[in-house]
Amino acid sequence: MTVPKFTTLGCRLNAYETEAMKELSQQAGLDNAVVVNTCAVTAEAVRKARQEIRKLRRDNPNARLIVTGCAAQTEPETFAQMPEVDVVIGNTEKMRPETWAGMAADFIGESEAVQVDDIMSVTETAGHLIDGFGTRSRAYVQVQNGCDHRCTFCIIPYGRGNSRSVPAGVVVDQIKRLVDKGYNEVVLTGVDLTSWGADLPAAPKFGDLVMRILRLVPDLPRLRISSIDSIEVDDNLMLAIASEPRLMPHLHLSLQHGDDLILKRMKRRHLRDDAIRFTEEAKKLRPDMTFGADIIAGFPTETEAHFANSLKLVTDCDLTWLHVFPYSKREGTPAAKIPNQVNGKVIKERAARLRAAGTRQVQQHLQAQIGRTHHILMENAHMGRTEQFTEVSFAKPQTEGRIISAVINGTAVGQLTA
Repeated sequence: MTVPKFTTLGCRLNAYETEAMKELSQQAGLDNAVVVNTCAVTAEAVRKARQEIRKLRRDNPNARLIVTGCAAQTEPETFAQMPEVDVVIGNTEKMRPETWAGMAADFIGESEAVQVDDIMSVTETAGHLIDGFGTRSRAYVQVQNGCDHRCTFCIIPYGRGNSRSVPAGVVVDQIKRLVDKGYNEVVLTGVDLTSWGADLPAAPKFGDLVMRILRLVPDLPRLRISSIDSIEVDDNLMLAIASEPRLMPHLHLSLQHGDDLILKRMKRRHLRDDAIRFTEEAKKLRPDMTFGADIIAGFPTETEAHFANSLKLVTDCDLTWLHVFPYSKREGTPAAKIPNQVNGKVIKERAARLRAAGTRQVQQHLQAQIGRTHHILMENAHMGRTEQFTEVSFAKPQTEGRIISAVINGTAVGQLTA
């Protein structure tokens, strides 16, 4: 039997779900298959998915090629029409054991080659019980899926559906198992993490979940949050930032822009000053806090003055790790219909300027760490990460999975050295 091959494109949540699919496909006994878990965040992501599918078909001419993920959910016909593709399954279907059992038993016929249901009808997210992946040091736990917001540029709600939360008890039990297996860090993942709990009884807040994990899993050394919407941060999350050293001082923020008019046209729920206020407050509570952020360059109607506000936001919020997205027109989103789309060359140039600003911020952060002692979680023998998620390179091999203390003695390209 040939174990199915998996390729993951896109976010950490996709990577997490790929691990779930690996287990489901192996339990079903699926043989001789290649599975592509796609991303739909930009038009470029969909193009890369098609490119990867063609490559995988060339490399695996006799395997069944299965396409799933967000791009498969939002554009099933695009992939169904590709001659390289045998089966297209949606984001809900990919998590169902019966889907994989059907493919293993070869139940898929012409009429079932596309299995993509209405994602908006899904009301629950199961806590897929994946006991860690990626490295032996860090595990990822999905606590939420979907999004109730409709930012004008974003296709993701149509790929992920409305927001659904995994109950706190399920999350805590999974993290306890991970700690028992020796994991020293757990990362909470989701599409819109700070909306966690709104669909659960009594509508708890995300900060309640964080505090509950830290209280009920006292042996967990490090808890990390992936990406949050700062306007939704609740009092308990701020309390955790202020009082819980086991909550890592690194937050990735969904900011998207630094100009109020563009933020309104994006249908974001925060303004520029809200972002600055949050980062200042978080730094006041936790001086070693570092921030990453998503920022889009070239949103329709963006002028040079609008863009200048985004560029200035990098320093105003003291952002370190930037994810810069050149605006990508996604059919089916309101932003695609806005007049005054920005010229592609201008978008590319503005994205480059944002990335250059991010590089300067990283260099500043790295230089400030020289001479300091950090607690570093080793991801492999020669590389670990600080609590702020900064890479540290070691000349001498260390034990993978352990947290060690080391004095930073210099910097390399995008890294610290110890």
